[in-house]
Amino acid sequence: MSKQPVRVHIFNQSYSLLADGDPREVLETASQVDELMVSIAGRTSSGDSTRVAVLACLHMADQLRSAERKLKQYEEKSEKIASLLGAALDQA
Repeated sequence: MSKQPVRVHIFNQSYSLLADGDPREVLETASQVDELMVSIAGRTSSGDSTRVAVLACLHMADQLRSAERKLKQYEEKSEKIASLLGAALDQA
């Protein structure tokens, strides 16, 4: 699959990106990043875009770590259920 160019706007800046898949996903992600940065900028006294970007990255990294922890918990529960199911089937 060829990459498609996508033009996005984040925090009053335009960027040209290459999308592997559906360009709408890139546009949606860029919109979420823009909304987050605008929200952070509205709550901080600094208008420094680099500081806003770093805070946005930290926020997204925290969300990712939280999602990874939840996924690990689900994987552990799934493994336990599979083990219990396997033991029950062995007894049948």
